[in-house]
Amino acid sequence: MLSEQLEVWARQYEARGEIMALQKLLAKRFGAIPADILDKIASASKEQVDSWLDQVLDANSFGDLFGSTTH
Repeated sequence: MLSEQLEVWARQYEARGEIMALQKLLAKRFGAIPADILDKIASASKEQVDSWLDQVLDANSFGDLFGSTTH
């Protein structure tokens, strides 16, 4: 049981690290991240965050990554 919980925590920690990396790259590339995009990132699956990380350096705008946004 403890080993299962440790695995869950490790996956959560890894996912949080990927979210933080994505946010850092987005802020560095495009400036302030709009709230609607932060919400989208927070509710995304690990697979979706991985996909955005793969695309962030090729994107020209938030819209390229996230589709229509309010900004």
